[in-house]
Amino acid sequence: MTTPDAPSTAGPLRRTGLALVRAVKAVAWWFNSILGGNDYARYAQHQRLHHPGCEIPSERDYWRDRHAAADKNPANRCC
Repeated sequence: MTTPDAPSTAGPLRRTGLALVRAVKAVAWWFNSILGGNDYARYAQHQRLHHPGCEIPSERDYWRDRHAAADKNPANRCC
């Protein structure tokens, strides 16, 4: 028994599905960026490039210090 060939709409449906997956990933990346999900990675990269001799704090320490700074200076946020 042989398997039938894929329907002629398989190509367009696949392209549409892949485009939808890319769009969902882009929206997820955008929300993550707005909420600060990439901030520590960006900070660590900056430290490695511009301050190679300095110790990079752990992600937990980074967020603790960042939230403490925001609490000390509430003028730099909206709420």
